[in-house]
Amino acid sequence: MPVPDFQTLMLPVLRFANEQGEHTLREATDFLAGELELTPEEKAQRLPSGRQPTFYNRVSWARGYLKQAGLLEPTRHNHMTISGRGRQVLSSAPPKIDIKFLEQFPEYNAFRKRVRPAKEGATEAAEPEDHLTPEASLDSAYRRTRDELAGELIDHMRRSSPTFFEQLVMELPASIGYGGSRAEAARAVGQTGDEGIGGIIDEDRLGLDSIYIQAKRWSDNPVRRTDIQQFVRALQDKRLRKGVDITTSRFTDDAKQYVLNIDVKVVLVDGNRLAHLMIDHNVGVSTVARYELKKIDSDYFSETSD
Repeated sequence: MPVPDFQTLMLPVLRFANEQGEHTLREATDFLAGELELTPEEKAQRLPSGRQPTFYNRVSWARGYLKQAGLLEPTRHNHMTISGRGRQVLSSAPPKIDIKFLEQFPEYNAFRKRVRPAKEGATEAAEPEDHLTPEASLDSAYRRTRDELAGELIDHMRRSSPTFFEQLVMELPASIGYGGSRAEAARAVGQTGDEGIGGIIDEDRLGLDSIYIQAKRWSDNPVRRTDIQQFVRALQDKRLRKGVDITTSRFTDDAKQYVLNIDVKVVLVDGNRLAHLMIDHNVGVSTVARYELKKIDSDYFSETSD
C-alpha cells in the first residue's frame, strides 16, 4: 500500500494516543507502521529532500494538527498525550478525522489563520495539496521548480552552437571536481573528432587516470546501442577504461543495457540528468533566492532546575 497521507493518519494517531500515559513520536510511528503493515521499502521511503522518512514526517504532522485542534495535550518535544476533547471525539466513533473535521474546533481555525492569513479581498481557493504535509508541499514545489528549470536548460543547450555546447560539457566535470581548474579542463576541448571522442579530462589533479567524454547535442533522436558501440570501440582501441557519453536527448533501453555488460566503464548522461547536474553544480544557472527550513530547538526550551 502507498504511505498514507497525514490526514489519513490523524485518526490512527489519536487512537494510539488514547493508550494510557505519554507516548513518543517514535513509538507512534513504529506502532502504526506495524498496524498498517507497511513494507520495509515503504518505511524506508524518504521525503524528496532526503532529510526524513516520509512516514515519520506524516505521523509528526498528523500529531501537530491534532494538537492545534485541542485533541492532544501540549507536552514535551516529540511526545504526545490525549486530551479530554480527544477522548470525547473517539467516543463518537468518527469514520475519519481530517482537516474538514478539525474545522469544528475554534483553536484549529485560529491556528490556520495564523499560519496562512487570508489575502484582502480574495476568496480562499481549494487546496489540492492538503493531503501533503507543509514540509512535503515545500519539497513538492521545489521539485517542480527544479524540473521546470531543467527543461529550460535542455532547450538552451539544444539551441546553442556545437562549440559552446562542447565547452559546457567540459566545464561541468571541472565544477564537480574532476580535472583540476576550469581552465585546465577547457584545454581538453581541442581534442575533438578523434574516433568519436569529444574531450579528455583528468580524473584527479595529478592526472593518474583520464576520462574520455563524448557529447551529442541532439534534439529528438535517441542515442542507440550502435552509437555507444562506436564510442566503446574507440576507447578499446586506445586501451582506455573509462568514458562518459552525454546527450541532450535520451538513450534507448538497448543502449542502457549494453553498457551494463561490457568490460570498460561507460556512464550515460541523458539530457535530464545533465540539466540536473548543472543545477547542482551551478553551471549555467544562478541563485535568485534561498529559504531556510527551521524547527524548534528543544534544548533551548528545556527548563532545568537545581
